[in-house]
Amino acid sequence: MARTSTAARTSVPLGSLTQPGARSGQGCRACGSPRVTRISMSLTDGSPVEFTSCHRCEHRTWEEQGAQGSVLPVDRVLDKTRKII
Repeated sequence: MARTSTAARTSVPLGSLTQPGARSGQGCRACGSPRVTRISMSLTDGSPVEFTSCHRCEHRTWEEQGAQGSVLPVDRVLDKTRKII
């Protein structure tokens, strides 16, 4: 029985900054540029967030998922990523 790689099972299409049709339509909150990278991730404490980085002005944001796009301040993101020992 052949093994299927994780990449082959992924159903979410991957985007590309070089292909405008692959962009989500989200723009930079600071300058409005459509040239942004958006990544869904979970912080160390398990909080799901969307990280956005602008290629034009280098503005970065972390938005809480499920909280109507509530922007997290950088110090709050750092608090949520610290491991408790």
